[in-house]
Amino acid sequence: MTAFNESRFAHLHVHTEYSLYSGVARIKELVAKAKELGMKHLAITDYGALYGVIPFYKECKEQGIKPIIGCEVYVAPASRYDRCAVDGVTYYNLILLAENQTGYKNLVKLVSLANIEGMYYKPRVDKELLQKYHEGLICLSSGADGEVYRAISRNNKLRAKKVAQEYIDIFGKENFFIEIQNHGLVQERIVNEGLVELAENFGLALMAANDCRYLRQEDSELYAVLHCIEHGMDLDEYKNGRYDNGEYYLKSPQEIAILFPEYPEAVANTVKIAERCQVDFTFGQMQLPAFSLPKAYKTDDEYLCALCEKALPEYYSVKTEDIQKQLRYELDMIKRHGLARHFLIAQDIIEFCREHEVSVRSQCSYWEGSAVAYLLGLSKVEPLRGNLEGDTVLNLEHIALPEFKLGYNQQRDNQDFVIAYLKERYGHDSVAQIVTFGTLLAKAALREVGSVLGIDYEQVDAIVGTIPNELRMTLDEALNTSAEFRQHYESSEVIKRWVDLAHRVEILPRHTSTHASMVVIAHGPLMDYLPVSESEDSLVAEFPVKYLEEIGMFMLRLTLSRRLS
Repeated sequence: MTAFNESRFAHLHVHTEYSLYSGVARIKELVAKAKELGMKHLAITDYGALYGVIPFYKECKEQGIKPIIGCEVYVAPASRYDRCAVDGVTYYNLILLAENQTGYKNLVKLVSLANIEGMYYKPRVDKELLQKYHEGLICLSSGADGEVYRAISRNNKLRAKKVAQEYIDIFGKENFFIEIQNHGLVQERIVNEGLVELAENFGLALMAANDCRYLRQEDSELYAVLHCIEHGMDLDEYKNGRYDNGEYYLKSPQEIAILFPEYPEAVANTVKIAERCQVDFTFGQMQLPAFSLPKAYKTDDEYLCALCEKALPEYYSVKTEDIQKQLRYELDMIKRHGLARHFLIAQDIIEFCREHEVSVRSQCSYWEGSAVAYLLGLSKVEPLRGNLEGDTVLNLEHIALPEFKLGYNQQRDNQDFVIAYLKERYGHDSVAQIVTFGTLLAKAALREVGSVLGIDYEQVDAIVGTIPNELRMTLDEALNTSAEFRQHYESSEVIKRWVDLAHRVEILPRHTSTHASMVVIAHGPLMDYLPVSESEDSLVAEFPVKYLEEIGMFMLRLTLSRRLS
């Protein structure tokens, strides 16, 4: 008997913790499990978002697995601009995988435009957008919420053929695959027969998938708890509704082979698809925004030098050899590191604030004590008076984010006022606030999970009351610092299960919001670099600060301070 080769299957339909409320597989553990199972490739296809692609990519690279970057997008039944259902349907699901860099850029645009133009319950694209941005993308028909699957499940073969032809016309026959799944559901087996027949009629290839939403079979309980929290139901109601049969985990290649004995080519095609995909990210390369120079100047360095020379008489009545030597040294260092634009952007913000009577103070660790920063009004530390050495006042090896503290104003929000200026200066599609992810705090997690498990409210209230009232208190910390809480935890298996589930819920990202002070500015439209959404008529970058910094995006911090009022 021939030994099974684990590398003959790749999971291409996978939801991580960033499929908020719909995925509980944490990226680090997910990749480690795939490696443990002997797989060489792994995809990320979170629902309607690309939040996790950078940490996923990095983790895969670190563990020696090829990352496949994708997304399970939502497709409007008609136009993305329609804010209504069509025949009771508000969206279908579709898997898109980036085959190359062009495909990734198009995937970013699709996800961004789905948020900005197609939001209706979910961020939706439509077939017009898919046609426009299809290049470099491989399309999988998806599972039970896919348009093809839905048509066949309703025994509407004519519609299934029509939809299949539409996707062939958009992506090309070689880039559109019919996805078959087997989670042990009778309906799936029936629909799979229709999907296979459809694929044969159109000469399309099949691909086998397991809709992975959690890591191990036992994690289905955590997934169920999250579903109940999101939809306001208890666990008994969830079980009676048969929302999940425990089969949506990261199955081994051997398990997949057993599930699809009649379609070995569908299993093998997953690796063929994965081998076609190659997307890479560049880290540590700064992407500075465009900066308009006065016509008299050709380069950033030339203009920066002119600004410093112009300011010298204002700060020094006598231009001593020491200050001129220091200035020449710093300007040369800035030129060699390509950082003139950093200083010009910061100076421009300071100038705008002062022109419009916005109290402002800037600070940045690498320019404190710099003569250039002093002459541009960015720092109040005069380098010569502080007896600072020339090679220590400008630390350009560790570039930090500039921060601007703005005074309060009762008539206007100075933070919004400055952001509005940045949009005018650099382009409304080039400036955005930045996403953050919220989690349930310890007490909230316990209450939510307790409700789902049907634990008596008074008991929940009593045990929650033993958790210390400290900011950002976690369940781990509570177990270590509260003897009474630890005693409850160890008193029964019911309470232990409850707390353990709450702990797992507590550490998962549950919702998004915007960073209170961070702003990102791009050289051109942001969606040329990363996915964006829209909140209150302002763009929001869909990568957190940490990953924006790693891919070299230019950011700055705008904070309000009463001390400057």
